[in-house]
Amino acid sequence: MKIFLKTQQGAIRISGSEAGISEIKFLDEEQQTTSDIPDFLLPAIQQLQAYFKGDLKEFDLKLDLQGTDFQKKVWHALLEIPYGKTLSYLELSKKLGDVNAIRAVASANGKNPVWIVVPCHRVIGSDGSLTGYAGGLERKRYLLHHEGALVQQSLF
Repeated sequence: MKIFLKTQQGAIRISGSEAGISEIKFLDEEQQTTSDIPDFLLPAIQQLQAYFKGDLKEFDLKLDLQGTDFQKKVWHALLEIPYGKTLSYLELSKKLGDVNAIRAVASANGKNPVWIVVPCHRVIGSDGSLTGYAGGLERKRYLLHHEGALVQQSLF
């Protein structure tokens, strides 16, 4: 099932089932906010609204992520980046045990289907630059600013 939520950064599509949330994605086109929300998607709406109000720093949602084992390993590592912090692609590759896997890590990061909740926006270039965000660099900048992250500040 898919529902839509309006935010300061545009519409978000949320997809999922009783098994969990499978997608949270910014859309470039406007969508009408869904009014009839099934119980299993209600926590996602409530938590995203709280996040955008600045009242939530850590999501607690049941996720149903579909991807390769490597992608899931990268997405799990993304969940460990604290609110308000950043990590470079190189540091993330090192954390996963293979500095040479930086391109594979970046690719898996880009295929993350649950934006914001699995915080791929917290991964930046080694020089502190904002690189690669499927939702657009302006949204990435907004999310990092919203969280109080200093783009040049790194977790490790």
